[in-house]
Amino acid sequence: MDESQLTEGKAIHKRTGQTFYYATRLLPERIREQTYVLYGFFRIADEVVDGDNGRQPEEQRRRLEEIREAALGQAEATEPVVDAFAELRERTDIPDREVEEFIDAMQADIDTDRYETREDLAGYTRGSAAAVGHMMTAIMEPDDPDAAHPHAGTLGEAFQLTNFIRDVREDICDLDRVYLPLETLETHGVGVETVRSCDPTPEFRAAVRAELLRTESKYREGVAGIEYLPEDCQFAVLLAAVLYAEHHRLVRGQNFDVLTQRPSLSRRRKLWTVAKTWWHWRRLRDPVSVFRRVSAVPTGDGETPGADEGPHVPHPE
Repeated sequence: MDESQLTEGKAIHKRTGQTFYYATRLLPERIREQTYVLYGFFRIADEVVDGDNGRQPEEQRRRLEEIREAALGQAEATEPVVDAFAELRERTDIPDREVEEFIDAMQADIDTDRYETREDLAGYTRGSAAAVGHMMTAIMEPDDPDAAHPHAGTLGEAFQLTNFIRDVREDICDLDRVYLPLETLETHGVGVETVRSCDPTPEFRAAVRAELLRTESKYREGVAGIEYLPEDCQFAVLLAAVLYAEHHRLVRGQNFDVLTQRPSLSRRRKLWTVAKTWWHWRRLRDPVSVFRRVSAVPTGDGETPGADEGPHVPHPE
């Protein structure tokens, strides 16, 4: 990978993935540069279907197939980041199936804008999120990849489900998509038109709460596998989990209304979260223990996490 490839990947990452970017900067250099390339590749494919590029569905499909072939080394890449990803895939033995499933998920966004059940949505997130976690794990090269991979996939899904909850308004207004499973909405008496009208009814808030709780179980499962990653990667992955989950604190603070106000972490809150997580990490060096103490995710027994324990720094609010 040459400097231009890394520079472009880093620029894409910094511009479009600010929460994850904070954590990526704390990875060791050997992994950090590869992560910039990975994230740049993911965003290039994602922008084919979500970007403001005016492409028609058939053109989107054709473009994604071009990216697939280039990523798998079957054709010449037209973007430096995709070319760099193809080199990275070959060097780190990222399985072809992970790339295939990721591109298949991007293809699904062309035709699918609703998911009837949680199982249906899980089929989508297997490619759009779990595959991302698996690819990240591949470049970290853990000693026991078989132990690490299931947790990494689940943590990737947790990140994406948090994004779905955070971005409900943006998804329905800009893309006419609803990623909250329709079965969850229907269980609480909510129709798509309620979402479209951006009316945070008590029923809608209850549906968001249900999805938040489901997502939090995935965080707990995903974080449990951080111990299988190389030691110099563990804190960065833990911090990413804490930062993504911090959106849940905002969602609860808004009484589960994600329709009139998008939960967004301020720079001050991010820095505060980094500081308290690092303080506990230096003391404990155990991902699960630190996550229980500082994250917005309640423990499995329903206890409120000790989120305000930590260094003497001003609370962001």
